[in-house]
Amino acid sequence: MKVAFATQDLVRIDAHFGWARNIAIYDLTPEGWSLDRVEEFSGELNEDGNEDKLEPKLKALEGVAILVVAAIGGSGAARVVVQNIHPMKVAEPEPIEGMLARLQEVLKGTPPPWLRKVMAKTGERVADLEDDFEEEEA
Repeated sequence: MKVAFATQDLVRIDAHFGWARNIAIYDLTPEGWSLDRVEEFSGELNEDGNEDKLEPKLKALEGVAILVVAAIGGSGAARVVVQNIHPMKVAEPEPIEGMLARLQEVLKGTPPPWLRKVMAKTGERVADLEDDFEEEEA
């Protein structure tokens, strides 16, 4: 699955979605991750309320399943969700690789319902819990 991060420095999740200079997009599997691409954005990063600044960012998210940000406005979050992307917010800036490692661990186990839903939307195999229980009983 593809996971996107709003970042100013390409190392940490440290940007508001609407004002992010970069969106780093990674391919994530239970076995690991790799950087797919970085989308760069220019222009003034200010609170002018201009919704047009979101359009190029939303277009850059095509094919992404999860978007991780430091902050996101209500309008931006709604527009992300309409694209079937699950937005996640971090409480404070943190390393992108740390979040990738945590998400990878979740993928290795039994993902929580919200992630199972995301995986189903992206066409990835979602373990059937009933099958897991049947294998344990056998």
